Amino acid sequence: MLVLIRGAGDLASGIALRLWRAHIQVVMTDVERPTAIRRTVCFSQAVVYGEATVEDVTARLAHDANEARTVLAQGWIPVLADPEGTCIAQLKPDAVVDAILAKRNLGTEITMAPIVIGVGPGFTAGVDCHAVVETMRGHTLGRVIRQGSAIPNTGIPGLIGGFAGERVLRAPADGVFHQLLEIGTAVKVGDVAATVDGVPMVCTLDGVLRGILADGTPVFKGMKAGDIDPRCKVEHCYTASDKALAVGGGVLEAILSLSGVLEEA
Repeated sequence: MLVLIRGAGDLASGIALRLWRAHIQVVMTDVERPTAIRRTVCFSQAVVYGEATVEDVTARLAHDANEARTVLAQGWIPVLADPEGTCIAQLKPDAVVDAILAKRNLGTEITMAPIVIGVGPGFTAGVDCHAVVETMRGHTLGRVIRQGSAIPNTGIPGLIGGFAGERVLRAPADGVFHQLLEIGTAVKVGDVAATVDGVPMVCTLDGVLRGILADGTPVFKGMKAGDIDPRCKVEHCYTASDKALAVGGGVLEAILSLSGVLEEA
């Protein structure tokens, strides 16, 4: 079975890990210049560096569908800089998973593959996809929705270690992002993690810098640019999150169920 995942950020990468470890072949697509925050756990970094390893799985950049097939045959996950998903028609995957997490549908259609799954808000099962997987932290995280949509985006990050919005760092101005601290650095309230054209981006709580935009990224004021984990576990910076794996489990369930594999078992 071949599954194409639109998006290669941290949540999409958690989905890819779940599918890959279940012996499902995976191809991923992303934008030409990824803006991932949790870069240490994002296969999108293969677009930047040619290769990226998350936990024990490695992805490699592919420039077209034929090269993607070669990368798959070599035992790696291919990642293409293909935000429009033009490679879908050539690869003819068994399933397409939209994990771009734009909070709205950026072009995924239910006719793209025999199985189409939308991740998070912006999709309606039975309209633009066959199933939706919930991404909101809480009791329904990772559940498969066969009719209707996920919980609408609230704009408020889920609680981690008792903190929600405080753990997200946002660009203080329009301009070019200048990273000062590395992912995994222990930080305290008031530390400057980055600047944007000389304006400091100040840490809002004590913890570990779990994610931060790459140096030189163009940003706008208020754009999500960093993530602090108040649990102070440095190892969390280098493994897929509980949320990503929960959503990945939901996607795996949906694919197996919609493909009839579970019924055959």
